[in-house]
Amino acid sequence: MTGLLDNLLNGLALGAVYALVALGFVVIFKASGVLNFAHGSLLLLGGYLTAVLHDDLGFAGALAAAVLVTAAVAGALDRLLLQRGEQGPHAAHVQTIVTIGVDIVLVTDLARRIGGDLLTLGDPWGDSVRTLGPVTVADSRLAAIAVSSVVIAAVFALFRYTDWGLSLRAAAEDQEAAALMGVRLTRVRTVAWCLAGALAALAAVFLAAFPAPGLERTTGQIALKAFPAAILGGMASPPGALAGSLLIGMTEALVAGYQSELHVLGEGFGDVAPYAVMVLVLLVRPAGLFGAKGTARV
Repeated sequence: MTGLLDNLLNGLALGAVYALVALGFVVIFKASGVLNFAHGSLLLLGGYLTAVLHDDLGFAGALAAAVLVTAAVAGALDRLLLQRGEQGPHAAHVQTIVTIGVDIVLVTDLARRIGGDLLTLGDPWGDSVRTLGPVTVADSRLAAIAVSSVVIAAVFALFRYTDWGLSLRAAAEDQEAAALMGVRLTRVRTVAWCLAGALAALAAVFLAAFPAPGLERTTGQIALKAFPAAILGGMASPPGALAGSLLIGMTEALVAGYQSELHVLGEGFGDVAPYAVMVLVLLVRPAGLFGAKGTARV
């Protein structure tokens, strides 16, 4: 029973962090229709900046700087590269492919800078753990749950109660109609990219914190585990991204916790379990858990 509670708590923490990343995928897709394959490299950039700045600025200052710089880089990527490209009915597809190239460039440069090192981010939790009844849990996991909950609530409030959130929802429904009603689509999508970059930088801290050994050049690939969460929830649905992330986090933690009982499925089954869950759900609900069925005029 204690093992199950441990796994569920770890799964909740993982799901909360994946939700930060998945919300980034969703908000960009809602604003621009682009699947941002450079999201993992933006996450790695945020983690790298926190790691190299924390000696001079302290952890809080380094994290704030990393969040701001990563948000600015994401916004500049959209404004200076994607929006300057060819516009048209297939622009989002072309821009999605462009993000693959951007990801390669960013990851290559950051991997060169990090090399084979494990970088510490100077977080205040370190390797401390605490006991909650029968469960022992790392402080970094509890911090991930608390911080992610506050940030996700703030993002949902942003969607619900601000002019930008209203504009984003209008643009997601019908960009042409939104533009005719005075919505500044360029500004809406650039703010969306900045928000996604900020969320990715914040998520990097918890993905690299204990019990992870630190930030390494492959940390950005962990962000790809949030991609099936966004797909599985419905790419244009923030609540779906949250539900999908929790499901993926729980799945990963339970598979890792019961790996010995699941050895018949292979030693590396934990790595593919999120994708297996995504495929199984999409076989039943092709639009995702919270996705709306599309219509087409024929």
